[in-house]
Amino acid sequence: MEELARFVKEKRKFANLTQEEFAERAGVALTVIRKIEQGKENLNLEKVNRVLKMFGHVLIPVSSKTLSDKNKMMDEKS
Repeated sequence: MEELARFVKEKRKFANLTQEEFAERAGVALTVIRKIEQGKENLNLEKVNRVLKMFGHVLIPVSSKTLSDKNKMMDEKS
């Protein structure tokens, strides 16, 4: 979540938007932006994706098995 928080905050600041302005443009409540930028873990994926779409990105659910398999592949390449 820290990586998501850092990404959103940096992109928002680069766009020279306040949290309030960004929330309005993304179509979410100000509290959503604050929770994302604070790295909160209990977030609504749909709302997070509304925010990320402002930067041309989205998050998709991934199973823990898929992540484990990818980590194994990366370890084997090292």
